[in-house]
Amino acid sequence: MGTGSDMYRQQILDHYKSPRNYGELEDPDFSHTGENPSCGDTIQMDVKLDEDNEEIEYVSFTGDGCAISQASASMLSERLVGMTLAELENLETDDITDMLGVTISPMRIPCAVLGNQVAKDGAKIYQGELDPEDYGETITEE
Repeated sequence: MGTGSDMYRQQILDHYKSPRNYGELEDPDFSHTGENPSCGDTIQMDVKLDEDNEEIEYVSFTGDGCAISQASASMLSERLVGMTLAELENLETDDITDMLGVTISPMRIPCAVLGNQVAKDGAKIYQGELDPEDYGETITEE
């Protein structure tokens, strides 16, 4: 692995040690939590939409877990601003792993995508596509 991989590893460590947008939003349009039971990672994503309720205006997160899950949530909190809910829904696992910039082992994929899945599920609950009573917390696949 070359210096490019080292740069991305440093970026992951930087986001883990100094997460961006960490904390809770005071009045989010939606907030959702999730966990990765295989690793013990937890994440809550808070999202504030623009006045048309179409575009993501602010994102914050809280949580605890491994460097991959927390760095991924931090990076995602920056990336989601300006996206529509439809664009959020279209984010895939490859988009998240590409954002991280390093090869993630299959065992670490649930860590990397936890924040994304939590944000997606929160948006679906907000839009009435998932029932919060039946879908209270996101669980990533082991």
